[in-house]
Amino acid sequence: MGRQKKKRKEAEERWLAEKQRRAAAKQRKAAAEQRKAAAAEQRRAAAEQKKAIAEQRKAAIAGQRKAAVEQPQAAVEQKKATAEQRRAAAEQPQAAVEQKKATAEQRRAAAEQPQAPKWGLLNAARQVRAERSGGQAGLSQRNLSQADQGSPDRGPKRHWFPRSTRVQYPIGIKLVIIITCLLLVSLGSITVLVSYMVSLDLRITAEDANFTVNRRSAAEADHALQTIRSNVLQLLDSLNAAEMTSDLARRLPAIYFERNQDVATVVIGSNPPLVNERFFLSNEIDTALVGIFMTASAAQVERARRGEPVLLNATPVFRVPLMALILPRNNPGGDRGTVTVIFSSEYIADSFGDSVNTSFMINHEGDILVHGDQDLVMAGANSSGDPLVILLFESRKPNYQTRYTDKAGIEYFGAFHKLSIADAAVITLAEYKVVFEGIAATTRRNIYLTAAVLFIAILFIWFFSRTISSPLKQLTDAAGKIELGQFELTLAETGRDEIGLLSESFVKMGNALVNFSRFTNVEVAMRAMRGELPLGGETKQATILFTDIRSFTSMSEKLEPSEVVEFLNDYMTRMVACVNQTKGAVDKFMGDAVMAHWGAVTTAGSPAADALNAVRTALAMRIALRNFNAGRDGSVKQPRIRIGCGISSGPIVAGQIGSQERMEYTVIGDAVNLASRLEDLNKSLGTDILITEETWKLVGGFLITEKMPMVRVKGKEKPVRIFAVINLRSRNPAEQRRPLTLREVRALMGIPAQNLPAAHER
Repeated sequence: MGRQKKKRKEAEERWLAEKQRRAAAKQRKAAAEQRKAAAAEQRRAAAEQKKAIAEQRKAAIAGQRKAAVEQPQAAVEQKKATAEQRRAAAEQPQAAVEQKKATAEQRRAAAEQPQAPKWGLLNAARQVRAERSGGQAGLSQRNLSQADQGSPDRGPKRHWFPRSTRVQYPIGIKLVIIITCLLLVSLGSITVLVSYMVSLDLRITAEDANFTVNRRSAAEADHALQTIRSNVLQLLDSLNAAEMTSDLARRLPAIYFERNQDVATVVIGSNPPLVNERFFLSNEIDTALVGIFMTASAAQVERARRGEPVLLNATPVFRVPLMALILPRNNPGGDRGTVTVIFSSEYIADSFGDSVNTSFMINHEGDILVHGDQDLVMAGANSSGDPLVILLFESRKPNYQTRYTDKAGIEYFGAFHKLSIADAAVITLAEYKVVFEGIAATTRRNIYLTAAVLFIAILFIWFFSRTISSPLKQLTDAAGKIELGQFELTLAETGRDEIGLLSESFVKMGNALVNFSRFTNVEVAMRAMRGELPLGGETKQATILFTDIRSFTSMSEKLEPSEVVEFLNDYMTRMVACVNQTKGAVDKFMGDAVMAHWGAVTTAGSPAADALNAVRTALAMRIALRNFNAGRDGSVKQPRIRIGCGISSGPIVAGQIGSQERMEYTVIGDAVNLASRLEDLNKSLGTDILITEETWKLVGGFLITEKMPMVRVKGKEKPVRIFAVINLRSRNPAEQRRPLTLREVRALMGIPAQNLPAAHER
């Protein structure tokens, strides 16, 4: 019956194993099919995405090509308009420009005179700047340029105008940072010192507690193993003594298992095992597993036969917490044998439990025999690679404590204690993070408290600092406006302290700069102030415009000097406005003549764009002149006038020219001389706007022009080709505005026709 039951058991195990293998195969097949379907779906989605991207790219390229074919001119105009908008955003209003001229002149005059005491800090700042610029008493235009650009021996100087963008660390922020640092240093130091001192005490306590728990667990485990060893040896002695009485020999195992209920079986050599039937039945264990375990442990049994006791983990075979103690013994015949005791390890595990400390037992190979985590024991886990286990095997000390970090990066307090039997050992661990969790919680609470105190302090300091930072911010913004050419300042009163006096001085300085800005070119002054104008000259491609009033000398003889000044101011205001509208720079006024240029101080992006702006200015002057004459009755006191404009493009030299006492920014070159000559030719040719061939090549496609006879000008060996400007050419011919011919221009502007020879080239 026992054999049939055993066969039936084996058949059931084989059937269960086969069933498990089939289920595992089905699972692997289903997983493979899922992976295959997912991969196919991903490939299909990727292909569709690539196709969609390709179609979008194709449509975008087609649209770009279509737009490029249909609207080339629109793209060019749009780029020009964008460039003009960017320039317009960087420029200042005309009013600010005029104000800056007058203010700069007034400021220079004020620097040459002794300052009143009420100027306070501003006077001191000006005196320092005057000393830095060379020790001169006055701050002339040359000194201003050198102050920005620097001298050769001292290197470039830093811009002395304040800007709001340079205020990286306001006073409020500084106060907050200082108080924050003080609080953090004080409270942080206290927190760190307290945490450090408490950590030292807690570490010593934790190490002592861990070592104590390890020693106690090892003592209980050693006592349990020694008890099992002595009991089984006593059983063997009893069996040997009762060999003559067979009835007693049969009763001794039952008595032994009755007194040692945690022992599952005892295997004496190759004899049939003595089985505790009650243990096997209560734990539903098949007794056949004893033979399987002994067969699997044959090597360890042989080791015990040579005289070395062995402890093994029997849990993976029996699926319940069991250990096997294999002891050497001397048989009655004199040969060496073994006795194997398989017993429950639960009562040993009960003594290893602790909330902070974790104890476990290992054998000579690092196999975990007893552990609070039964899954490790059930899986037959091995800890031989753990740093503490390696130290245990290498150390000759019976017990030891250390602090170490495992392979997972977790830090522990670790202690081990070697047992007196079977080279086993008990290890106790306490995780460093868990031990110091209380200190960490206290530290976090201290940090929260520090943050709350810091927050309240920052609020208080912030509101207090605004009483200082707000007026200073107004002054900083005012200085930034002055740097950008906006000299009219309005500052709120902040009291009669130093900041209030400084605000008052800023307003007075702004008013002075408003008046001075009217006497100089704002763009040149701003570039000189920013250090963008190098000493000497630089070659550039620019367009020059000269314009003056026809017969102004005879006209001025009939007017009073005050009337002449009033007349010229009205006229010049209109002409300068035309120059400023196209971002040109007025170089100088020469009586009734105006000289302006494009591309020297600032550029629209290309020589063609600068030339087109110059021509647009001349056409705007034509319209402004008509409006000017429309308000005059043509009498002696209010004469109607005509003007002539000459425009030339080419390389020029732009730079600071003059003496050591007085310098100005201007342009010189052949293009300048030629523009002056063309302006004078308008009277003899019966035109009002003449351009050179170089200008025509740049912008002729945008203009309606008529070629004039080639002329010889002073300083030129060969005749010069020139063109009369009629109007701007419209993109749509149907929308083209008049005038369209030179005859219409003459009729519009009241210019008498001239008998001219046909145009010829030489």
